Amino acid sequence: MKKPRNYSPFALGVLLLVIAAVSTVAQAQTFSVLYNFGANSGDPLAPDLPGIVAQGRDGNLYSTTISGGATNGGAVFKITPAGTLTVLYSFDGTHGFFPYGGLTLGTDGNFYGTTYAGGTSYSGGSNGWGTVFKVTASGRLTVLYNFTDGSDGAWPYAPPIQGKDGNFYGTTTLGGTQGNNGTIYKISPSGTFTPIYQFDYTHGSDAFAPLVQGIDGNFYGTTGFGGSNGNGIVFKITTAGEMTVLYNFDGTHGANPYGSLVQGSDGNFYGTTRAGGTGYGVVFKITPTGALTVLHNIDGNTDGDTPLVGLVQGTDGNLYGVNSGIQLDTLGNIFKVSLKGSYSVLYNFDGTTGSNPKATPFQHTNGTIYGDTNRGGTGSQGCGGCGVFYSLTGNLRAFVSLLPYSGKVGKTIEFLGQGFASSTTVSFNGTLARPTVKSGTYLAAAVPNGATTGFVRVTTSSGTLTSNKKFRVTPQIKSFGPTSGPVGTVVTITGVSLTQTYEVTFGGVKATTFTVNSDTQVTATVPTGAKTGKISITTAGGAATSATSFTVTL
Repeated sequence: MKKPRNYSPFALGVLLLVIAAVSTVAQAQTFSVLYNFGANSGDPLAPDLPGIVAQGRDGNLYSTTISGGATNGGAVFKITPAGTLTVLYSFDGTHGFFPYGGLTLGTDGNFYGTTYAGGTSYSGGSNGWGTVFKVTASGRLTVLYNFTDGSDGAWPYAPPIQGKDGNFYGTTTLGGTQGNNGTIYKISPSGTFTPIYQFDYTHGSDAFAPLVQGIDGNFYGTTGFGGSNGNGIVFKITTAGEMTVLYNFDGTHGANPYGSLVQGSDGNFYGTTRAGGTGYGVVFKITPTGALTVLHNIDGNTDGDTPLVGLVQGTDGNLYGVNSGIQLDTLGNIFKVSLKGSYSVLYNFDGTTGSNPKATPFQHTNGTIYGDTNRGGTGSQGCGGCGVFYSLTGNLRAFVSLLPYSGKVGKTIEFLGQGFASSTTVSFNGTLARPTVKSGTYLAAAVPNGATTGFVRVTTSSGTLTSNKKFRVTPQIKSFGPTSGPVGTVVTITGVSLTQTYEVTFGGVKATTFTVNSDTQVTATVPTGAKTGKISITTAGGAATSATSFTVTL
């Protein structure tokens, strides 16, 4: 039997401030309130989970709130790193209501998100089933899709994310054809919509968080409920909709993961659960194959309680997150945890500086961590204490962010950062590229010939900025010869970006002998047991498969 939901889409985030916490700042960390929501009439109000913050090409930050704006149906806003806020769009019902999710930046420079309710189904007594929308940096909004509560799903919380194929992938909390448990969908930048998976409770229910695309090309995510124990799951899904449940939460190792996953620099995924463990939620690590480890049990005391959203890995290698404080009616905090599980509280909200944070923290390319709270602050227009937008500065290095983090030679990659000028240089793991500087915070460069998988470095007059993640150069197979032969035949494979080859297969059987001759050529010996089939090469940047098959003869 499906577990009853204990939340209301219109009441989430409406909490009274009943306990005052002592505000402390860890050494070398400086907390600042940049903006009090409700400071001005028509302000955005009460940002809620997952509340994803996106950095634009202009270096400003963009997100959404579930209420406020001109019609109190939620708003899209822009805020500068110094705290100047601008309302870009106020939702009106017909174009959606209650945008919980925040925004993600697309390669076209626009932002993409969802509304929980509203759309063309909004009329009279109906609240509507929600929308997928696109919005420009200047606030021009286009509805890409209106949910119908059919096989497409209904009531999405999370914004869709852009996959390596250019399409966007997202989740809904309800709807679908398998008992109203939600869906996973694909949508093109122009609005062509395709459901790719129907949650059935056994395989998860109520996906509140956005997906994340792993370095293997698959998508990974969580559901707040469902699974074999009803406590939620971690799952993997291919672009074609093939689902694998990686882990069923059991309470002891956490329960109800509302937040998104983040893939760490070690290749594992990290996240939180809102409940379970030995106290009030956990921070966990899970491998791509599903081995889960609890890194830290949130104790409900000095640790805080109830993390509702995901984590961000800072450029110091640590993970940063927030506790909402909603189970114990505390005010919430910001914490740091290492990949080994060393945990420390960085800041305790005190009401005046915000309370009950429900948005995933975000690290700007300037090194500063930004986020917002659902309640607290000193704003009084529209509601009393409807959250703050904050910054947390420390000794985190500045960096460059890439969109996307993988691609073939010749693909144009976008860079976000600061200090870009005509003299700026770019290198992909040591191989120079020719950048086109668009502004001081945005440039583009094509992946150069000879580039290998590794960190990208951008050198400006102020110094060198290194990407926060490795860029993965996708290999290509152009041809091979001969096209047939017995075991022991030496086959010459030609292509692009083959320098870092570490595996060659014939029909799925690994070659025990191969030589990387150059970036464009590999020679491999057909192994014992090889089967007629396609040749595949795997490098540090991914895998490439031949267009035609090699025929194994007797």
